[in-house]
Amino acid sequence: MKIPPEITYRGVEKSDAIESLLQEKIAKLERACDHINSCHIAIEKDQDHPRDRSPYRVRLDITVPPNHELAAESTMSNQSRYVKLDAVIRDAFDKAWRQLRDLSKQQHEFDQGRDNS
Repeated sequence: MKIPPEITYRGVEKSDAIESLLQEKIAKLERACDHINSCHIAIEKDQDHPRDRSPYRVRLDITVPPNHELAAESTMSNQSRYVKLDAVIRDAFDKAWRQLRDLSKQQHEFDQGRDNS
């Protein structure tokens, strides 16, 4: 990654376990796409204790050259409000990973088509 990931915590205590999980998931994203420019991660806790979803929200904003911006978010809606933060993090990163995988595949196919022209 060209720029180190930026991680923002709002209403959530930063812990070694969460930091370790984030580093593991960031490394997986980099394996899916080795030319990520930047990654901004927001981890938030809703203070209103919603009944229909986890109180946690995780959002990733990722930029990939040439001009791609990807966003993945998880609130684990329609789930128990007792879903733990690590499950919400995993869900958001899984969504981002699928987007990066699809983008990398599209870029590879585009490059292959250009090479055959």
